[in-house]
Amino acid sequence: MLEIRDITKIFDKGTVNEQIAIKDISLTLQDGEFVTIVGSNGAGKSTLFNAICGGFLVDGGHIFLDGENITFQSAHERARKIGRVFQDPMRGTAPNMTIEENLALAYARSGTRTNPFARAINKKNVDFFRESLSRYHMGIEDRMKTKIGLLSGGQRQVVTLLMCTLSVPRLLLLDEHTAALDPATAEKVMEITKSIVEENKLTTMMITHNLNQSLTTGSRTIMMDSGEIILDISGEEREHMTMDQMINMYSMKRQKDFDNDRILLSSR
Repeated sequence: MLEIRDITKIFDKGTVNEQIAIKDISLTLQDGEFVTIVGSNGAGKSTLFNAICGGFLVDGGHIFLDGENITFQSAHERARKIGRVFQDPMRGTAPNMTIEENLALAYARSGTRTNPFARAINKKNVDFFRESLSRYHMGIEDRMKTKIGLLSGGQRQVVTLLMCTLSVPRLLLLDEHTAALDPATAEKVMEITKSIVEENKLTTMMITHNLNQSLTTGSRTIMMDSGEIILDISGEEREHMTMDQMINMYSMKRQKDFDNDRILLSSR
C-alpha cells in the first residue's frame, strides 16, 4: 500500500522564481490498485513520481510504502522497492550493454548480495530471461547478446518493463511510457503492461496524456492541476464517465477551460 500524507514541494524557495510544484497532496493506493494520472503540462504529475522515487526530498509531509516511512530514504534505497518506466525508451537501461546484461543487472540490484552481478549472468538466469521475453512476442528473446541501444523503442520499453518486474516491486510507476511510440507499438506495449500488472497484482500508477486511456485503464483515475489533485474518480462514477464530462468537471472546479492540445488531440 502507498500512503502519501500532505506532501509539498517548492522549487527555488524564497526567490523570485519560487514555484509550488506539489501542494499538500494526500493519496492512498491499496495493494494491487492501478491508478491512471492525467493533467496538463506542469500539473505536477512527473514531479509527484520524482517525490515518490526520491529524486528530491519533499518540503513537507510523509510517504509510506507498505507501512514503511520512505520519506527520507535515498533514491537508491527506494529503487529496490519501486520500479519506474520513463517516456524516453533510452532511459532506464544501459544502451551499450546487452539485453541479458541489462536484465541481469536489474535482477541483481533487487537482491541484497554485495557483488551479485557476475552470478546473475548464468545459464539458468539467462534461460529465465529468454523465457520471460518470449511471452511478449516482440522478437527479442533470441537476441540476448544484442546491445540494447540497437533495439526499437517498443522493444526497449518491454525490456525495461521486464527489468522493473523480474523481482516484483512494491510499486510500479509508468511515466507516459508509451507516449514516444507509434500507435500500433504503443497499443502492444500497453497490452503487455496490463498483462504484467495483472499477473503480478502490482500496485501501479500510470501517467498518461490520453484521456480515454485514463478512463479505460486500471480502476481509478486522478486528474492533477497546478500541483494539486482536483479529481479522483473510481467505481461506477468512472465506469460511466466520458472524456467530455471529465473536461467539464475540470472546468467547473478550476473556472477555466481545459486547454492542453496534446491531451485533447491524442484522446480523440
